[in-house]
Amino acid sequence: MVDIKSNLEKIRTGIAEAAEKAGRNPSEIKLIAVSKTKPAEDINEAIKCGVTDVGENKAQEVMEKCDHVEPVNWHFIGHLQRNKVKYIINKVTLIHSVDSLKLAKEIDLRAAQEGHDMDVLIQINAANEENKYGATFEETPALIKAILDECKSINIKGLMSVVPIVEDPEDVSGYFRQTKELFDKISSETKHERLKMEHLSMGMTHDFETAIREGSTMVRVGTAIFGERNYG
Repeated sequence: MVDIKSNLEKIRTGIAEAAEKAGRNPSEIKLIAVSKTKPAEDINEAIKCGVTDVGENKAQEVMEKCDHVEPVNWHFIGHLQRNKVKYIINKVTLIHSVDSLKLAKEIDLRAAQEGHDMDVLIQINAANEENKYGATFEETPALIKAILDECKSINIKGLMSVVPIVEDPEDVSGYFRQTKELFDKISSETKHERLKMEHLSMGMTHDFETAIREGSTMVRVGTAIFGERNYG
């Protein structure tokens, strides 16, 4: 039996300690409870314990769970296929994983049809891993410019970084640092009414302390809250 309340207390303590070590205010860091493969009952238990933001990486899971979960901010954090955008456009608060102009255009189209703007983050494949999605550091400024030029119903709110899963989180600290440097550069150099660099989504269960030290404002934690995933 997974003790979600106790797990959340440990994660919040870890976030606070990591923030304080970095000279940051813990309130600057938002916890995204990643509930993939977990039932609505578990999510509701987490919400009862103060969780305000829930992350999913499949459109199907958002669709199946959202009507059975207490009011919460839904975040889409996985690879988003263009043909699935229409299913989540009215359900999620923030899409973390925009990695191409084609996907952005589909989000823009569906958001415009629904009569509202969509907040997104640009996903960066920090180590340029072949098995992961995301723009490279070099591609990201041009992608942002293209989205701002061509998409009228999208607000770019920051970056999301995916890094290699390694035993020692210090081995990926450089990727987090590089993402923060790019975040700051875009924030200072790119001025646009639909760009406001507010969120830096970096860090998961195994490396969120390192990510916080390097500037993360959102950590995506699943296993440490809900237990091992149910892929059976």
